Amino acid sequence: MAGAAWWRRNPARAAAEGLYGQILTQARAPAFFAALSVPDTWNGRFDCLALHVFLVLDRLQSAGPVAQATGQALLDLMFDDMDRSVREAGVGDLGVGKQVKAMAAGFNGRRGAYLAAIAADDTALATALQRNLYGDPSPPGPQAFAVAGYARRARALLAAEPVAALLAGNCRFPAPLADAEA
Repeated sequence: MAGAAWWRRNPARAAAEGLYGQILTQARAPAFFAALSVPDTWNGRFDCLALHVFLVLDRLQSAGPVAQATGQALLDLMFDDMDRSVREAGVGDLGVGKQVKAMAAGFNGRRGAYLAAIAADDTALATALQRNLYGDPSPPGPQAFAVAGYARRARALLAAEPVAALLAGNCRFPAPLADAEA
């Protein structure tokens, strides 16, 4: 019966909810802000989240149409959360759309920069991270190189993750610090 499935849960959305919860937990890990000096600000937290969403999306994009639909649901969920966060921060209804649109444009710019940089070398990735994650256009410092190493480890771990696990809403990340236990 057409339309009879309106009550069924969207599997892409369900997977995205699981992934987003794990991404949020990892992006809020204290080591990013304490040991790796990511600014503990609205922008720093958004950029740490954006890096992790990028890493999961990068994996999903290469895993076929069902995984790509999960990636789109992940993006939708992220920006629904950003909308809610902006409202909770006290931005009025008229400014919310403008702010979320700017965040989406910022995310897309970061995604493009990270995609190009991760295909290049550690210096390119650290430079992109220095500019975006740290909000600093100067040459990358040791923390940016440490986060670049983390991003490469995370990307490799996600690449080894079975697609079925991702589609079930599960992903794994390495410890933020290379010498820490996972």
